[in-house]
Amino acid sequence: MQIKPFAALRPVEERAQAIAALPYDVQSTEEARQIVADNPLSFLIIDEPVVNFPEGSDPYAFRVYQKAGDLLGALESFGLMRQDEQEQYYVYELTMNGRVQTGLVGCVAIDDYLNGVVKEHESTRVDKEIDRINHIRGCKAQTGPIFLAYHHDDELAAVYARAKQGEPLFDFVADDGVRHRGFSIALEDSAIVEARCSGMERVYIADGHHRVAAASEICKAMRKATNSEPGSRERDWFLAVLFSDSELEILPYDRVVRDLNGLSEEEFLDELRTRFEVEPVPDLPDGTPFSVLNAEDPEEADRFLRPTEVGVFATFVGGRWYRCRVRMSDMPDYSHVTGRLEVSLLQRMLFQPVLGIADPRRSPRIDFVGGIRGIAELERRCQKDCVAAFALSPTRIVELFAVADAGRLMPPKSTWFEPKLRSGLFIHKI
Repeated sequence: MQIKPFAALRPVEERAQAIAALPYDVQSTEEARQIVADNPLSFLIIDEPVVNFPEGSDPYAFRVYQKAGDLLGALESFGLMRQDEQEQYYVYELTMNGRVQTGLVGCVAIDDYLNGVVKEHESTRVDKEIDRINHIRGCKAQTGPIFLAYHHDDELAAVYARAKQGEPLFDFVADDGVRHRGFSIALEDSAIVEARCSGMERVYIADGHHRVAAASEICKAMRKATNSEPGSRERDWFLAVLFSDSELEILPYDRVVRDLNGLSEEEFLDELRTRFEVEPVPDLPDGTPFSVLNAEDPEEADRFLRPTEVGVFATFVGGRWYRCRVRMSDMPDYSHVTGRLEVSLLQRMLFQPVLGIADPRRSPRIDFVGGIRGIAELERRCQKDCVAAFALSPTRIVELFAVADAGRLMPPKSTWFEPKLRSGLFIHKI
């Protein structure tokens, strides 16, 4: 893998906490508007620029992307962000609930993505690619790092440890309790970084498939237009943070559906029992149905209900929870892990044949709930706009690597990594 240092555009230290924001696709536009109303410096004014326009505005209009670029320039002009004078590598450390993960910030060659060194595990949608292409063009910068994972390397870990002995570039605790720290890597350690990374035959996209696809399309178009050599321009590289697999945690990605495809609740349960072993979760001592949302200790109730085994999931329908298990006699004998993932099993055995959801990526009848929101959020959705929910076990990092190594793709919304990288802390100008 080819990697290079860069001169990051960064918030000044005293403004880092205010500017840093969750990625544009983590919250809804309505939630983003509220965040910006409370904090006008939030990087969402750039990452989700439609929040700068009245409700109902076209988020894909040219003026929206142009506004993002104007605001990024304004942050720099007013001294709220500055570009480093020297190209360097950085360390980005996140601490959540006592668990620390430390990443290498640098620029990875787009050719490594095009040639399959940077491995994918999800397909992308053209409309979302176009959105990010226009965003990069409007900003003349890559504003959201691609989250990459690699097999653990002791020498890189030692480099990070040395960097963290220096003064932090930023150090703050975000509203969700996650601590964020940044450091510069000493120039004498740059050669070690490049040597260790050059020996990596493959790295894996954990998050950011659409952003890296957008960066690659811009690169290809500009190479063709200018007849430039690969690697000679900043646009030939994409902004990334690379984390060791030993430090990463994947949370579940749950599902909710808005209708039962014309079935009554009892008819749906009959279909469920036909395909799986189904056991109702026992009622509480007072006779009321088990509920995570209404539990005295929601975290304990979540842990009690959350599936952890392969082929096991929980279903909420008709105000009750059911534990479901794929019968061993029905467990597919697939030679590859992709077919044994819970998300794959549910799609093939339930969502498509019973609920008629053939393409979950595009169907408006299904929605996805990141595991950080917990099982209580599934019950809320069933009170609000859905009729059934499905709590799954998390995908394992070894499964993600196996799928990507085989050149296969996971079903949409198979992985949810926490903590989320903040946008706005490291910007790569192109």
